[in-house]
Amino acid sequence: MSLDPAYLEYAARRRGMDHDLYPYSNLFERRPIQWPGGAKVAVCCVVSLEWFPMTPNDKPFRAPGHMQTAYPDYRHYTAREYGTRVGFYRLLDAFAAAGVRASIATNAAIAERYPQIIADVIGGGHEIVAHSTDMNGTIASGLPEAEERALIAQSVAALERATGTKPRGWLSIARSQSWNTPRLLAEAGFDYVCDWPNDELPYRMTTPAGGIVNLPLNHELSDRQVIAVQQHSADSYAEQLRDAFLWLEREAERFGGRMLPLHLIPYIIGLPYQIAALEGLLTWLRDRGAWFARGDELLDAWEAQQ
Repeated sequence: MSLDPAYLEYAARRRGMDHDLYPYSNLFERRPIQWPGGAKVAVCCVVSLEWFPMTPNDKPFRAPGHMQTAYPDYRHYTAREYGTRVGFYRLLDAFAAAGVRASIATNAAIAERYPQIIADVIGGGHEIVAHSTDMNGTIASGLPEAEERALIAQSVAALERATGTKPRGWLSIARSQSWNTPRLLAEAGFDYVCDWPNDELPYRMTTPAGGIVNLPLNHELSDRQVIAVQQHSADSYAEQLRDAFLWLEREAERFGGRMLPLHLIPYIIGLPYQIAALEGLLTWLRDRGAWFARGDELLDAWEAQQ
């Protein structure tokens, strides 16, 4: 059976990604970025503050970390709830000790169910980033545009009611999007999104409603991937982040500033036998001269140089 020649035809195929969401750009050929205080590497701590409904929704897909066994799945539910009851407050203490202001990617359900957490986030000088409605609020190409637009609007409204401020940033669950997501986020007034982990500096997308900026959030160095999926120790996790920082620091001497995101899950890194590794890492990064920046601060510093 011969191959249909039309199978190899794709109108969007070109250098770089096969779509028009952003232009191809070589990181090593861009104009150098300078971070405040002469820092070589900007470190952005992003915490996923999640609420999992007891029964998962499998359409368009089941969110990572969701309930697994016959329902009600109290074992996994309470393990996740540990993050909001205990682990997150260990993270806040670690941030305060190292002088870190973080970006807290927050489900709308968290704002509705845990108002004290929101107050403590704001009181600590941290930023709220929209992170869908709850962990059933996943996005993929099978989601009708009207439903996706409503999900985004519901997420924003709940966080704005809780904080008095509209969030500037968005993080999709599992960083998953539909074909419509960048445009819908731009139309909703977001300044940046953290869904595309394909760079080590921000870049502007080509959305019709205005160029929303992507702040790359590395997946391979998240605590979920390193500790929960790959089953490495928290000490190994911290070592990998230190190695990444040192590499980026050397690159920055030749090519200008770099960014290193730390994606954290409270019910993983906030456990009592793992939090010390994060505390030590934050202290090491601070003493090494990292610029700890919230997502909105990093975006503003980058945009001022474009």
